[in-house]
Amino acid sequence: MTTTVKQRSHDELKALAESGAAELGWNAPARDVIAWVVRNFELPAVAVACSMADAVLPALVADQFPGVDVLFLETGYHFPETHATRDEVAANLRVNIVDVLPENTVEQQDRLLGKDLFAGDAAQCCALRKVQPLRRTLAGYEVWFTGVRRDEAPTRTNTPLITWDEANGLVKVNPMADWSFDQLVQYSEDNILPVNPLLSQGYPSIGCQPCTRKVAPGADPRSGRWAGTDKTECGLHV
Repeated sequence: MTTTVKQRSHDELKALAESGAAELGWNAPARDVIAWVVRNFELPAVAVACSMADAVLPALVADQFPGVDVLFLETGYHFPETHATRDEVAANLRVNIVDVLPENTVEQQDRLLGKDLFAGDAAQCCALRKVQPLRRTLAGYEVWFTGVRRDEAPTRTNTPLITWDEANGLVKVNPMADWSFDQLVQYSEDNILPVNPLLSQGYPSIGCQPCTRKVAPGADPRSGRWAGTDKTECGLHV
């Protein structure tokens, strides 16, 4: 896995994030946001997080950061279609896929904490298989890109383009924050990018297979995640 030793302090990075947020405002084009990162950071201090629902964010970033690390949270619970999309992204885009692994396999976790932890304590399952592994991995970077969009859920309507990620200790960049789902699909089609086939099968937000359901037309795109519970986020973006 490609990592870097940070040369700048948290205070320096935080000040840089605040400066970038002020410079770019609320609705700068994604390419301008990425260009700001190019002016202020260099590989290998840059990472892209990607759930493999689509490849728009990795493609946009790789246009200006060819060879960038793309972090894929390998939870052990993904749909086969998600793994296939990951392989297609690795084969067709100018990126370096980094599989971010939990400390335990699904089988080990079942033995330690009981079978199907996600059913009894989804928050702990997400913490062990997503949040903690990503935090360990992000410790090697200064900035990460995410594909979070404001239209995805009420919890994401105030997503900034650039912010300081206090929980992980680095700059967080959301260049597609003001994109709509239709814009994402159109860009993907126009640029012939890999796309998870589940997107067109009623899954506008794709997570782990046991915790993801189809969404009714016109419903909150993330309403199929942890359906039937009050859980709305895995903890990566809160």
